[in-house]
Amino acid sequence: MKVILLADVYKHGVAGEVVDVADGFARNYLIPKKLAAKATAGELKRAAKLREQSATRRAALDERLNELARLIDGVELVFARKASNTGKLFGSVTTSDIAEALNAKTGVDINRRRISVQAIREVGTHTVPIRLGSEISPMLKIVVLREGEMEDYLTGQQQAASEQVVEAAVDTAPVVEAVQEAAETVVETVQSVVEKVADAVESVIHPGDDDQPAE
Repeated sequence: MKVILLADVYKHGVAGEVVDVADGFARNYLIPKKLAAKATAGELKRAAKLREQSATRRAALDERLNELARLIDGVELVFARKASNTGKLFGSVTTSDIAEALNAKTGVDINRRRISVQAIREVGTHTVPIRLGSEISPMLKIVVLREGEMEDYLTGQQQAASEQVVEAAVDTAPVVEAVQEAAETVVETVQSVVEKVADAVESVIHPGDDDQPAE
């Protein structure tokens, strides 16, 4: 039977599509549950509107996924675990751990199954891809430390961030000085012009003795 799907049906199609299905499947499942309708002329018109609405929803969803991908791309998550001298963990950092930490840090709650990594079982820095079905493929930076190293690591991160701020300030200092010098030059030039104009006006309003006619 040819039917129009009124909702997304797994392995059969999305809302608005016209598909062929078994008669019994249509009569006993799809149509009673209002997941589909017979492909009549009236329903075909309805299907066109459904496809348009579906496309709009899909575009909005894609944009939202891209926003989330940009938000979490490059985010660093730090974990402290007990580990042996060789760096092997007595336990692991699981995808659930990563999802919870990401939500706590960014407010983005993703299904752990979208985290493309096996449980992490050794200290070090790990790059973990996230599957969102978006145009952007976000990557997380997972840092696993031994217990007791967290405070030193975070302190080092803060110091590095402070040094970057200082370096940025030093790099922009010559530019700021050049702008200030240019501004001072403009001000001096304007003042000079104003003084010259004032002198010229004064000479017109109050001419000197040499300019007065002889008696």
